[in-house]
Amino acid sequence: MCCLALTAGFLGPRFAAIIWWIFDPTRWDLAFSSWIWPVLGILVLPWTTLAYVLMWSVVGGVEGWEWLVVALGLALDIGTYSSRAAKSRYEAAY
Repeated sequence: MCCLALTAGFLGPRFAAIIWWIFDPTRWDLAFSSWIWPVLGILVLPWTTLAYVLMWSVVGGVEGWEWLVVALGLALDIGTYSSRAAKSRYEAAY
């Protein structure tokens, strides 16, 4: 069960971002000036990239309390990476 949750946490946001980018490319084009940033974001920090695009507004970008949601995405990314490291350390001990 833990492996399923870990895989969903790792692949889920990447899959969601790719599907969202395919079906709503204009929002992604407005949020990023180049295609390279969303690709790098999806590969390295998918939760943060999803939160940034979700909070992006045409009027002013990401402002004020919206950065808190982006920070939450970053915390989820850090949690996803650290849980994999902790799991491998736990398995090596036994």
